[in-house]
Amino acid sequence: MGIFSNILEKLGMSSAAAAPVIAPPAAPTAAAPAPAPAAAPAVASITMVDVMALMEKKAAANPQKLNWRTSIVDLLKLLDLDSSITARKELAKELYCPDELMGDSAKMNMWLHKNVLAHIAANGGNIPKDLLD
Repeated sequence: MGIFSNILEKLGMSSAAAAPVIAPPAAPTAAAPAPAPAAAPAVASITMVDVMALMEKKAAANPQKLNWRTSIVDLLKLLDLDSSITARKELAKELYCPDELMGDSAKMNMWLHKNVLAHIAANGGNIPKDLLD
């Protein structure tokens, strides 16, 4: 189990971790009206999770002032996951961080934060567009 899978699990999205980001379209059948209703559940297989509310609740309950919206370290801390540089480098490799960013922890952290949020959104998390830009 990778670190990103642990993030999804902590967010209550463990079933989404096993599901593909985009479900393939249903194969056409002989009866024209039947495929449309059958295809709808496959597309709706990823359940939306209110990540924003969950993270805000965790931040409010935490005695530390953690800003998960801008910091990958704070995001990992709020999820009770290892936020060490070693763990972050492992997560960066898991998400295919470009090699040129791996040597600069600040650049890697910025890339990692943005990509973790994008991957959470792709797996059914409600991440606002301004956090993904």
